[in-house]
Amino acid sequence: MRSLEDQLAAYAAYHRDARNIVTHFIGIPLIVVSLLALLSRPAWGAGWLPFSPACAVVIVSALYYLRLNLRLGAMMLALLLLCLGVGAWVASLSTAAWLSVGIGGFVIGWLFQFVGHFWEGRKPAFMDDVTGLIIGPLFVLAEACFLAGGLCELQRNIEMRAGKVRNGRA
Repeated sequence: MRSLEDQLAAYAAYHRDARNIVTHFIGIPLIVVSLLALLSRPAWGAGWLPFSPACAVVIVSALYYLRLNLRLGAMMLALLLLCLGVGAWVASLSTAAWLSVGIGGFVIGWLFQFVGHFWEGRKPAFMDDVTGLIIGPLFVLAEACFLAGGLCELQRNIEMRAGKVRNGRA
């Protein structure tokens, strides 16, 4: 398995336009919540701990993130659990509402992604490497940490490999 830095640098190479990164701050969470909402049916079990296909996706994803980096993996686990909770709530709505919110959010999330990549002038990373689909949410978290002044060494290393974030096309 490639290192955290390797995977984030490869993904970042497709995301150097600041506008594209902003669209990812909106689009990727929408996609994750919508996907987990759609996968929250059917749910088995009763009470406070139902199990659904969404739970399996969260478990596998969290294990992957934790293996890459314990600190970022723990933050991703917390965010995924929050998204899972929202998704489960959406799945508890009527079938029409569940599908409308789930499919609508998924489509809107992808529209944000493709607008960002139009501005970037480059196709999405997952079109060349399918691991971009699981690295995308981690990239958004890392970028949020960078904006908050954290993970400075990781940010420097990624920028050395992928280039600095720019305003507008190169």
